[in-house]
Amino acid sequence: MTYPVIIQGGMGVNVSSWKLANAVSREGQMGVVSGTAMDEVLVRNLQIGDPGGHYRRALDNFPVPEVSKKILHKFYIPDGKPENEPFKLLPKFTINPPKELQEITIAANFAEVFLAKEGHDGPVGINFLDKIFFPNIFSIYGAMLAGVDYIIMGAGLPLEVPGVMDKFTTHSEASMKVPVKGVTNGDSFHLRFDPKKLFQTSLPELKRPRFLGIISTLIAANILLKKSTGKVDGFIIETHTAGGHNAPPRGKMVMNDRMEPVYGDRDRVDIEKMSALDIPFWLAGSYGTPEKLKAVLDLGAKGIQVGTVFAFSDESGFTRSIKDKIIPKIINGTADVFTDPKCSPSGFPFKVVSLEGSVSENDEYQQRTRTCDMGYLRSFYKKEDGTLGYRCPAEPGTLYIKKGGKPEELEGRKCLCNALLANIGLAQRQKDGYLEMPLVTAGDDIGSIPQLLKNGGYTYSAKDVLEYLLGN
Repeated sequence: MTYPVIIQGGMGVNVSSWKLANAVSREGQMGVVSGTAMDEVLVRNLQIGDPGGHYRRALDNFPVPEVSKKILHKFYIPDGKPENEPFKLLPKFTINPPKELQEITIAANFAEVFLAKEGHDGPVGINFLDKIFFPNIFSIYGAMLAGVDYIIMGAGLPLEVPGVMDKFTTHSEASMKVPVKGVTNGDSFHLRFDPKKLFQTSLPELKRPRFLGIISTLIAANILLKKSTGKVDGFIIETHTAGGHNAPPRGKMVMNDRMEPVYGDRDRVDIEKMSALDIPFWLAGSYGTPEKLKAVLDLGAKGIQVGTVFAFSDESGFTRSIKDKIIPKIINGTADVFTDPKCSPSGFPFKVVSLEGSVSENDEYQQRTRTCDMGYLRSFYKKEDGTLGYRCPAEPGTLYIKKGGKPEELEGRKCLCNALLANIGLAQRQKDGYLEMPLVTAGDDIGSIPQLLKNGGYTYSAKDVLEYLLGN
């Protein structure tokens, strides 16, 4: 069995774009696309004219042509929408999402994986967050329709996902238990999806991708191995120095002088015990150097997952403006990465790069009127009438409290949904005229980036990253 030595991390909303994944996979390592909010990524790209025609080309290959035609008819604007006009919004996901939203989500994930796999035979993975619950079952199916090789998942314990993947190899109905607050014993909600019922047409044979769980503790690894509904094929052990969401520290939360969570010995994974599980694993979080890669291989790992150095490469989804602002800060040593314990509605700590013109800055944060118009990070609770409710601590405070949320949960929360789409040049123009601002995330190891720059410039490619890491 051959495994990739380097897994390119699945970052943000489309920062790990098909262009980045395709470039990495062409070099024989594993390119990974982010599956987060791909429904919005697809329809917004169509509304700006689909530059290069790439998503239209992918949709032309979707196995249910009538779905592609409906999506293009509703969202594709040949010359792009006027700059000051808002994007058309999709409905929010619920336990019973409309047929159109299911179709768009499946087609969007198909398209991203299709483009990432186009023109080579290298391995391609897709990354999902367990915390973003409702789209995942449809996103997984769409990725499998495109022949994705690996499904990678963290930000929780996705125990049911391996079994869902097994069901989808025969296009069978699958279900997942909704993580609901306030349920009593014997009370549960389930999200169900039947591909044959949705499409009612002949569908291609599907292979089962390998499943890699992203974990931060040995306990989590053992739970996934023992309680998952299907096979777990490996683990990515991610430390708290990685970008994006970090697992909270184990035990009582302690803050440093900067009001960041403090991690200790309980948050370190014993690599010898991990090796004893006799299952492939990769290490992630500040391992992006040739020296650390060699050390990791000597410990028995298959390799490393690397995000941050790829995030600012030419092929990543970050806008060129963001890269040109942050890379000089990295070079002169003024780039600051802050582990914010409050900003993410998920409740997980989230790495934030300080950047003027982004909601990392308090003045910019205060200018924004709270709204929740996409709702990917909403949590679920049982209402008094027994039905399922949805709330987000980044939504208007009075609304959140009315839904039973606690006032202290509102402090410092930021709308990651809108900010992460702004990171890739798809910012929404709200009804009050406010243009959503970015919120950039990166890992603690941004100091490696200057070694990739040539001739005093601010640009480098994914291939440059691989050559650096592999010592070529």
